[in-house]
Amino acid sequence: MPHIIGEPCIGTKDTSCVDVCPVDCIHPTKDEPEFETAEQLYIDPDTCIDCGLCVDECPVKAIYPQEDLPTEWSRYVQVNLEYYEAKKG
Repeated sequence: MPHIIGEPCIGTKDTSCVDVCPVDCIHPTKDEPEFETAEQLYIDPDTCIDCGLCVDECPVKAIYPQEDLPTEWSRYVQVNLEYYEAKKG
């Protein structure tokens, strides 16, 4: 999983990162029904190409390469993964 969205996104859900993503791997978008109820945005580990464009666009600094994710947010690796597993299952 190249990039992870962490705790600062909760309640913010700023979609600047969605707008710059060249492979449409950040969801839910404002056009998706679950956007209103989602706690945060999530990065699809199977689609992300590790370009890093989203990192600089995030106004709350919630996106990190997995290896740079602050230790206190390590659970968000699983949170992002579970979001996409639930969508597929």
